[in-house]
Amino acid sequence: MHVKDLPTLQKDSKSMAFVRSFIRCYLAGAGFNTRGMQNIGLMYAMQPGLAAIHSDPKELRAALKRYVRHYQSHPFWTPCLVGILLNVEQAIATNRFPPKMLAKVKDTTAYSLSAIGDSVFAGSLLIFWALFSICLLLSGNPHLAFATGLIFLTALQAFRIYTFTCGVRQGFKFLERLKRWDLINWGRRVKYANAALLLWLWALIWPRPYQWWELIIGVSALLIFGRFVRTGLLSRVLAVAVFVALIDLFTWINETGWTGFGL
Repeated sequence: MHVKDLPTLQKDSKSMAFVRSFIRCYLAGAGFNTRGMQNIGLMYAMQPGLAAIHSDPKELRAALKRYVRHYQSHPFWTPCLVGILLNVEQAIATNRFPPKMLAKVKDTTAYSLSAIGDSVFAGSLLIFWALFSICLLLSGNPHLAFATGLIFLTALQAFRIYTFTCGVRQGFKFLERLKRWDLINWGRRVKYANAALLLWLWALIWPRPYQWWELIIGVSALLIFGRFVRTGLLSRVLAVAVFVALIDLFTWINETGWTGFGL
């Protein structure tokens, strides 16, 4: 980033600069590094908006330096965070917010939203999307699977646009509305739906013909392995490996058991 490039950014109106900042949020992960994590991507996304807010080159350089520090959050929340930070920068430019407080508030907000994103998006909704699409494809409904994917993709973009816009307009006040959404509990409800989808997937891929009690054994084994993983007695990778191996050996174990006991 060179100083000679900054006047080009200042030609944009504030609204257009904010639009450019939003678009750059999609590239925030491209500059990922082990030292600052997503700090380069965050500064890249903030640059057009900062250039429109701070007309003084010295103030602009100081604003850019505020985002060189370590930054890490869930990518789905990046537009929301960028919008909130642009709102704060406008308050800093008019001496309504002390710049020294920004680092602490930024880190607290980023880590809190990151935890929510990991639980709601990575741990719930994305898994629901994947499982539901797989079940639809295996059940012979490719068009419905495509439509579902299109709906989820469109909803995700709408979510990013909405949270960015609210962040720019309301700043940290928007976090109060996010708190009322109760996303953590919604993520838990989606996980219950994921469990039902997993049963549907098993019913589709389980070798046929099969007995009803075989599914009960499979569900019981999954619950046991899940308990071991939750309590730390077994790693996730080892649990999956053993569970998949038992599925592959189930037919042999079943036939051996019936033959061995003369049944």
